[in-house]
Amino acid sequence: MLLDPKRVDYAYAYIKVVPNDLPASMERVEKVWATLMPGAEFRGSFLDENVERQYREEKRTSQLFMVGALLTIIISCMGLFAVAILAIAQRTKEIGIRKVLGSSIAGILLLLYRDFLKLVLLAIVIAMPLAWFFMGKWLDSFAYNVGLQWWVFVLAGLTAIAIAIGTVSIQSIRRRWQTR
Repeated sequence: MLLDPKRVDYAYAYIKVVPNDLPASMERVEKVWATLMPGAEFRGSFLDENVERQYREEKRTSQLFMVGALLTIIISCMGLFAVAILAIAQRTKEIGIRKVLGSSIAGILLLLYRDFLKLVLLAIVIAMPLAWFFMGKWLDSFAYNVGLQWWVFVLAGLTAIAIAIGTVSIQSIRRRWQTR
């Protein structure tokens, strides 16, 4: 190893050692460092430890986002459920008149679904480009990133639509049983 003693701006020196006796190898590297760079601080570490330290923060951030996403989904489902209750309660007379005039239950459900699906589709249209942009920026910070696949966004959108339809369906069925 050749180091210019006049320069002290070396950030890293990567040294390959035999993994049989790592403490002895580290001591030897430290002695060589002290000989070549007297007075310069030796801060030896192993590459796998450095990589682990770097990704530990990413793991914590990922866990925080997972908890936040789960709480967001739960709160939004509760809000969607409350809006479904309110919409069905406000349209009880309209639903009753439609049933008397011969409308099928499927037709009434489609009428209720349409209002909710407009809102869900608007949310999807707003959220997808934002998620694509911010997730792309976050993934670009990794040395080896997997990129974003279009089907992940389609699956997320279909899941949101299914949750909205399920919430309206459950509330409609509960409301129907209560009126009997």
